[in-house]
Amino acid sequence: MNETPVTEPRGATAGAGATDRRQSVSIQLSAPTFGAAELREITAAIQDGWVTGGPRVARLTMGLRSYLGVEHLTCVSSCSAGMKLALVELGVGPGDEVLVPAVTFASCANLVVHQGAVPVLVDVDPDTGLIDLDGARDAVTERTRAAFVVHLHGRPLDMDAVAAFTADTGVPVIEDAAHAIGARWRGRMIGSFGNPTAFSFHASKNMTTVDGGALVSPSRDAADRAGLLSRQGMSRPSWDRHEDEAPGAYDIVAPGFKFAMHDVAAALGIHQLKALDERTERRLQLARLYDDALADVDVRVAPPAPDHARHAMHVYAVRIPGGEARRNRVARELSRAGIGTSVHFRSLHLHTYYAESLGLEPDDLPRARAYSDESLSLPMHPGLSDGDVEQVVEALRGALGG
Repeated sequence: MNETPVTEPRGATAGAGATDRRQSVSIQLSAPTFGAAELREITAAIQDGWVTGGPRVARLTMGLRSYLGVEHLTCVSSCSAGMKLALVELGVGPGDEVLVPAVTFASCANLVVHQGAVPVLVDVDPDTGLIDLDGARDAVTERTRAAFVVHLHGRPLDMDAVAAFTADTGVPVIEDAAHAIGARWRGRMIGSFGNPTAFSFHASKNMTTVDGGALVSPSRDAADRAGLLSRQGMSRPSWDRHEDEAPGAYDIVAPGFKFAMHDVAAALGIHQLKALDERTERRLQLARLYDDALADVDVRVAPPAPDHARHAMHVYAVRIPGGEARRNRVARELSRAGIGTSVHFRSLHLHTYYAESLGLEPDDLPRARAYSDESLSLPMHPGLSDGDVEQVVEALRGALGG
């Protein structure tokens, strides 16, 4: 691929912290890759004078539908916005319960709380951190309205097992595919299994619109309602009214949200999508380099995805034996060596709000606690060189004590 790399300041997508600390990172945890095509498209969008939702959002929407093999998709301002719309469409409200895997970003549980419902945290598989669907079955009650299932790190869930869960319990699932654009299960793209599915295009993700996302809906009616709600409940988007003889001919038919994507973001996404598969293959190649190099290092590496699946490899995480204190010490040593790391994620029940509001103790979800205490995410993005991987592994080996 011929492209002109454009990078942000070192460490800019690795997380919050002091500016001088970010600037000291020499191997970033994650970094967006932009080519000349994205820059040309953004310039064209600005020169066209239409920078809110318009023709480029329409182009990205059609491109994503084709790529994922779906009919009904809405581009939105974030993955969280997409998941919020899915909860609204399912009618989740006060008195309801929604199952949430304990190891995930707080957005899933936060959105449930904002609906007036109760997140019910479910323990995870000890090797992958994915939701334990047997545990989810046990957690279903007469108040369960929905379940979030998260393709953590870009690893596709067993979609056969997800379908069986829904068939057995009658509980609809919402797929949080924030990490998983491009992941596949048995040859089918994640997002194409008939469930509401939300994707993230945040700056750290495999493809980016700087911030933004998309929601796949299971029907035309659901997609139409998602689009309507994303634009404050307006019956017609502004682009449809452009140069219309009756630009004021619209109605507010529901109390909606400001969740629509704009054309400057979509200008990036159009070309990011074109490069996605090539960049995903590079991520998978880097993961294989890590696997080989770590074979004699005192860490646990996640098991590979099944042969019939494709991991999107958004995050490459290892497990550091010895618990949270040792993991944090290793992370500090890597930071001193100029290597960005993170944790994806600290179990929700270990955070103050959810521990107190749900009355949970650390050992109530033992597998989630162990996973989040030991997990450490290493640098993973297409801009890494083979030598960067070698440097990370050598620094990790030293931080572990040889």
